[in-house]
Amino acid sequence: MQRYILKHKNQITWLSGILIAIGFLAEWLFHQEIVLVWALIIASLIGVAPIAIQAYQALRVKVVSIDVLVTIAVAGAFVIRNFEESAIVTFLFLFGAYLEQRTLNKTRSAIRELTEMAPESALKQMENGEFEEVDVDEVDVGDVLLVKTGAKVPVDGTVQSGEASINEASITGESLPVSKEKGSTVFAGTILDNGTLQIVADRVGEDTTFGRIIELVEEAQDSKSEAERFIDRFSKYYTPAVLVLAFIVWLATRDVELAITILVLGCPGALVIGVPVSNVAGIGNGARHGILLKGSEVIGDFSRVQTMVFDKTGTLTVGNPTVAEKAGYGEPGESLAYLASVEYESDHPLAKAVLQEIGPIKTYPVSNTEVFKGGGIVASVDGHRVAVGNVALMEKEEVVLSEQVRSDIRRFEGNGNSLVLTAVDGELKILMGIRDQLRPGIREDLARLKKLGVKNLIMLSGDNQGTVDAVSRDLGLTRAIGNLLPEDKSKYVRNLIEKEHQIVAFVGDGVNDSPSLALAQIGIAMGSGTDVAIETSDVVLMNSDFGRLPHALGLTKATARNMKQNILIAVGVVVLLLAGVLFSEWVSMSIGMLVHEASILAVILNGMRLMRYKLN
Repeated sequence: MQRYILKHKNQITWLSGILIAIGFLAEWLFHQEIVLVWALIIASLIGVAPIAIQAYQALRVKVVSIDVLVTIAVAGAFVIRNFEESAIVTFLFLFGAYLEQRTLNKTRSAIRELTEMAPESALKQMENGEFEEVDVDEVDVGDVLLVKTGAKVPVDGTVQSGEASINEASITGESLPVSKEKGSTVFAGTILDNGTLQIVADRVGEDTTFGRIIELVEEAQDSKSEAERFIDRFSKYYTPAVLVLAFIVWLATRDVELAITILVLGCPGALVIGVPVSNVAGIGNGARHGILLKGSEVIGDFSRVQTMVFDKTGTLTVGNPTVAEKAGYGEPGESLAYLASVEYESDHPLAKAVLQEIGPIKTYPVSNTEVFKGGGIVASVDGHRVAVGNVALMEKEEVVLSEQVRSDIRRFEGNGNSLVLTAVDGELKILMGIRDQLRPGIREDLARLKKLGVKNLIMLSGDNQGTVDAVSRDLGLTRAIGNLLPEDKSKYVRNLIEKEHQIVAFVGDGVNDSPSLALAQIGIAMGSGTDVAIETSDVVLMNSDFGRLPHALGLTKATARNMKQNILIAVGVVVLLLAGVLFSEWVSMSIGMLVHEASILAVILNGMRLMRYKLN
């Protein structure tokens, strides 16, 4: 029976609420007091059942939990026939627990999502030299594997032959593909955009970088066991003290009604519902502003954050490379048309950025195309030799780079750009700097975070240090570190928490961010990020709107203050009432219950103020 009741706790919550509504409607509309009384009695009995069971289970392990507190309050209300308080207290307590449970249930599915993203098969070279598809578990260190366009790399390994471009976003979080050739290192779970590679397996299964990501998430989630709430700790000592006090009064006076009055007044409904009301109002405000806060633990920890750590791509930047700077040299002629003609031959993200910048333009047929991996493209266009690529390709083509051009190159690179140079018949015509653009309003948002008390703003990225430094300078960050793998990021976050004793929030959006999101006291995911990042996190910014982050932090600080205010109201009322019962004659049971109802209304109204919260 206990198991059945606890299993249907949510249904009991709604049934209890419906009964309370029916009772009050019957009284207000039809003056049927008997219907109100019986509705409240039934709502109290079914509502207190799961709470009483949990109280009993807690007492069995010698813990006086908040459930014990509620059970005593309901029992006392029944003794004095105040069924209204017993019904409302049980419903609000169950409803607050329901909302919290609903937001937390999804977090454990992150491990399953990660596992589903892991590669399942591989093309393995057999003894006869042929490649056959086998389960990834059948791959051993030293095996030679074939990876074709569009396939996932099944293991961590070294390229034995071939050239290709690989999307490593699942590992580094960076949007630009990385060129691979003989001797290059590749990682399990990354995707081969174009080309074909033969690789030698160096690490397989759980030893791969992707496997370690899964392991890190598991360890971090296990280390984040739910902290004991303040009221549970408070009631551990407070509730027994009230019981002892009531018993002592009964021994001294033999006045049963006085003892029951102390017992009832000493179990404040306001204390029971004060924290859930604040949490529900805070979570509701967040939802209306596109912020998902996953439970009361999140609110408490988030409100005390000292350090925020950010991933770069897709978090501080939009994750979509565009042309940020450009320069022209000599007579442009048809240079832009030639450049567009060549870039139409490529599916590289930099080529897409160039074409987006140029826009609609007349193009020419392209012939004799020669692709230089990691360098660019050389082709014949309208009778001209056109080279499009990086500085190394220009030097290979013996293109003269003047001091002005080299100065522009240094400036573009210093600003964190990837370079695309265009030469026509050996003469440089166009220089473009392409970079992932910062999110609009990001500087103002970071400034607001500082005003809210965040002392350190740190960026961790898999991108090169030059690009990372350029972004850091632009945003005025405290620290910025590049060339990091997921395990390096999580190690850095762990160091901040364990060695520097910081309360850390990590903001990210990719699979590679999930270990750090889970490890930090507060993990914050961008809503358009991967499912794994969202489910591993404690806070989700819907629509990936970074501008919601300051509101989220300000809201949690306001909610934490509101909870403390409600606790002070509830405890203050109890102290006042108990003092009145013991040391004066002005507090009768009816007056005490009236003050109780007033304190409940006070904490509800105080909590509901959070629904109107806006960050100034």
